[in-house]
Amino acid sequence: MQVCQPLAEAANFSCHAIQQLEQKLAVLRQEHSPIKHFEDYEGEIHKLFIEAEQSVLAEDLTGLDIDVPAIEVSGVCYHRVLRSSETYQSAVGPVRVLRTLYRNGKDHSIIPLELQAGIVEGYWTPKAAKQAVWMVAQMPPGEAKSLLDLIGNMTPSESSLARLPKKFNAQWEPNREAFEDFLWESVKVPEEAVTAAASLDGVMLPMKDGKRQEKREQNRVDGKRTRGPAGCQEASCGTLSFYDAQGERLSTVRMSRMPESKKVTLKQSLSALLSEALRQRPDLTLVKVADGAKDNWTYLANELPEGHEVVDFYHAAEHLKKAFDLSYGENSNKSREKFITYRHILKEEPEGVEKVIKALAYQHKRHPRRSKLKTELEYFRSNRTRMNYAEHLSHNLPIGSGVY
Repeated sequence: MQVCQPLAEAANFSCHAIQQLEQKLAVLRQEHSPIKHFEDYEGEIHKLFIEAEQSVLAEDLTGLDIDVPAIEVSGVCYHRVLRSSETYQSAVGPVRVLRTLYRNGKDHSIIPLELQAGIVEGYWTPKAAKQAVWMVAQMPPGEAKSLLDLIGNMTPSESSLARLPKKFNAQWEPNREAFEDFLWESVKVPEEAVTAAASLDGVMLPMKDGKRQEKREQNRVDGKRTRGPAGCQEASCGTLSFYDAQGERLSTVRMSRMPESKKVTLKQSLSALLSEALRQRPDLTLVKVADGAKDNWTYLANELPEGHEVVDFYHAAEHLKKAFDLSYGENSNKSREKFITYRHILKEEPEGVEKVIKALAYQHKRHPRRSKLKTELEYFRSNRTRMNYAEHLSHNLPIGSGVY
């Protein structure tokens, strides 16, 4: 929202932070001459510069405040109701400023300083919010808090870090399709691209409200395993990657969603992104890559345009290792030897999957009561048409869904 036609101009503030920094730096250097503990000295230097940045930000934020009886915003008149101090979390720590609140009747208050600065959720400066969201996307809020404490810049609480993505989600979800349309339009297919690879996968996450201990205790009472993903749900992730004629990856767009039945929303997003890519470059060769999960292939095969279908090689290799572990003993020398041999056959030799199926069928015949071995054999049988790895590699097409 743009603040327009204020009835008075905000006061200007002069900044003395740089001069103060120079003075404090001179004193610090004198106190530490000679430097005996460089780590401590480095920390004090950092603190001085942080304080200077905070002073600059505080003065400039204050300069965005408007303190007049009334202002007009988008044609609506708001009257001043309160002037008070507030602390905002910047990328260099807390910044406390004086700002003015305005209200139009019973509507929510507006704060010109926050509108003009782009303050996020009434607390975060834009850069601080971007950094915090990135961190909590990579690690739990508690670990993000520990990392920030170690860095020594901004100092949000763990609870503030935990709330931030939830606040963003409340803004994102009602407008997701419009936001994603904007994002997908900004995606540019590389000029060198000849192949697009769409992949879909999932990862089990322990849920805070997953009642993990209760479920494991019930499993114990029922005589079932007490290990494994009790209290977990599957989050979904997808990628669209572009490759050149030599099979080298050029770029990747990544997306993910928290647990949702059948990955409905993520599938919609991936379909929309792929449509935009093919609109730009209808000549792209499409490769669809996923593990062997039936639901993934129901979507990839039936809802996406025609293309090459490949079961992710690294998932297939995991199943191959498990099969030989079941045949010869987990991590035994013989199991490792067979796995290395047949992994190469599966990947490099024409009709390699048929040779793998023949080898596993022989092992199942030797151990007919090992039901899990039969399960692994059926995995290769049911996915054999999507395991032509040597052929795909000969055409420089990707065979894996993992993008690093």
